[in-house]
Amino acid sequence: MTDSQPHAPASVWRNPIHFLAFGFGSGAIPKAPGTWGTLAAVPFVLIWQQLPLAGYVLVLVVATLLGIWLCDRTAKDMGVHDHGGIVWDEFVGLWLTMLLAPPGWLWLLAGFALFRLFDIWKPWPIGWVDRRVGGGFGIMLDDLLAGLMALLVLLAAELLI
Repeated sequence: MTDSQPHAPASVWRNPIHFLAFGFGSGAIPKAPGTWGTLAAVPFVLIWQQLPLAGYVLVLVVATLLGIWLCDRTAKDMGVHDHGGIVWDEFVGLWLTMLLAPPGWLWLLAGFALFRLFDIWKPWPIGWVDRRVGGGFGIMLDDLLAGLMALLVLLAAELLI
């Protein structure tokens, strides 16, 4: 988020689409909205992990498709490419990170940290996608890639432990 972007437009609290795109308002927190958005996604992980794998995957697919639309619509309404407060992509990125992770708070903490690391660091191809793919699809795709990388590291760690 750049300084020229408002931290939280009033529409976040009036428009249900913006409210969801801003992670139920968690992206409206002015400092580190992506981290706050990821934190707000944690309780959902605990619910999704109770589902059978097919149910969890279905949640991810629906949340991703919904997110492409939510993020695209909100970014267009705000007249920006990817406002830092739009954090639905962080929600889905964390959910993907935890898809096959073992249950437990240690794994959740590790998944949270790894996802934030990849989302902030943006190694290739995440950074390339972030710079070159626009719209709601681009907003979602870089976080899905960060979630996939974090998931792969978690799975490797599980194999090693």
